Amino acid sequence: MTTKQIIKKPLPECPIETTLTLIGNKWTILILRDLLPGTKRFSELKKSVGSISQKVLTAQLRKMEENGLLTRTVYPEIPPRVTYTLTELGQSLQMVLDVMKIWGEQFQENYDK
Repeated sequence: MTTKQIIKKPLPECPIETTLTLIGNKWTILILRDLLPGTKRFSELKKSVGSISQKVLTAQLRKMEENGLLTRTVYPEIPPRVTYTLTELGQSLQMVLDVMKIWGEQFQENYDK
């Protein structure tokens, strides 16, 4: 059989757990944050995300692509150029990140009080 079959795992019953399954780690959230404004190259993501290793960033991007959150485009150039863009599904997480940002700002304002 030459056709690659994607086997989907069953989703958790809890919607919050389903969301956490897709975006439940620090790096995924930061990658989403940095791709929301638009397409970026690997090196741009590495700089903007922060102290992430190349290996971990590559693994996170692959996982996000598998989950349908982003698309990876390889351009036939020398040296190869690769860009990452959020899919419609990935873009739909903006409201989740917006709420996280608001909560974080409120927490920061009250942290030293």
